[in-house]
Amino acid sequence: MPLARELQEIAMDTCRPDRSLIARAILDHLSKNPDAQDTLEGIARGWMPELKGDQHRVLVKEVLSDLVTQGLIEKIQDDDRKTLYRVRAARKGIAGQRS
Repeated sequence: MPLARELQEIAMDTCRPDRSLIARAILDHLSKNPDAQDTLEGIARGWMPELKGDQHRVLVKEVLSDLVTQGLIEKIQDDDRKTLYRVRAARKGIAGQRS
């Protein structure tokens, strides 16, 4: 079953989606788009539109924090002081090779 479909089915359920599915969706997006970077809102709404509501936004935030702690992505601030998430600079070459 494609990951997007799997996320849709979970979102329709009353339970919170599995953290590993969200992490996989984020990392999958970044592996296909190694120069991508976005805010929490942009990731929650744009990269995973199947997930709706504040509860899912909080879960995406927790997963992003976990991925930062694991060193898989980095959290930066742009010139407007917005927090953005992206592939760590050292991993960009690795992510681009998987395409």
